[in-house]
Amino acid sequence: MSPSDESTIRVLCIGDVFGKAGRTAVNRLLPRLIERHQLDLVIANAENAAGGVGLTIDTANDLLDEPVALLTSGNHIWRHREVIGLLEREERILRPLNYPPGTPGRGFALCETPAGIKVGVINVLGRVFMDPVASPFETIGPAIDELRKQTPIILVDVHAEATSEKRAMGWYLDGRVSAVFGTHTHILTDDDEVLPGGTGYITDLGMTGPYDSIIGMKKEPVLQRFLTMRPASFSAAKKDVRLCGAVFTIDVETGKALNVERVRERMED
Repeated sequence: MSPSDESTIRVLCIGDVFGKAGRTAVNRLLPRLIERHQLDLVIANAENAAGGVGLTIDTANDLLDEPVALLTSGNHIWRHREVIGLLEREERILRPLNYPPGTPGRGFALCETPAGIKVGVINVLGRVFMDPVASPFETIGPAIDELRKQTPIILVDVHAEATSEKRAMGWYLDGRVSAVFGTHTHILTDDDEVLPGGTGYITDLGMTGPYDSIIGMKKEPVLQRFLTMRPASFSAAKKDVRLCGAVFTIDVETGKALNVERVRERMED
């Protein structure tokens, strides 16, 4: 990593890494982004890293072997059975916090920059058009309190379908966390900003993967499904690969965001 000045850190949050194309984009594009943005820490949402749906041991290792400190996820994390053991033993992978008690894995964790600055990360799942889990608004408070015992810098991945729910979480947590960013819809939004209380916000980080697609999948079967309303077999696309996300500049002492900058980098064929 290329550290920023001592009073701030710069964290790149990467949007949903989709299949092999997304993992390749991280491998090829991340080094230049670390240098260009003088990054101190990188985290990525990896719930679609294995063939476009779910996470496996091998695909998790692919990403954690890069300069990625921690992986967040979402509702698709459970697709492959082997992820259960992975979540139980690997502290660098989060599943959403608001699943029922006893669910394997953890919903929040601490990671560190190379300089030893601690950063808390929380992963929650939205409920609008999603699984009927516990309210992310009601469950997130204790996680924030626990992380604040060790650091003022806290990032929140809101894995949700509805823009309104993500936006509501941003305002709900303004001044309580350093950053709130959405994942899941695979479309990079243009509302990156610092809210009045000092929380950096963006509704969705977008997708890191193939954009000659319909949110990562080959277009033809998806169109067939829409046109005929019959089942179709989807598979991950491969072309026009990009890495998307946002860089948050955060004050080390206060934990407040100073700037948010969208990232969209295209990989050469």
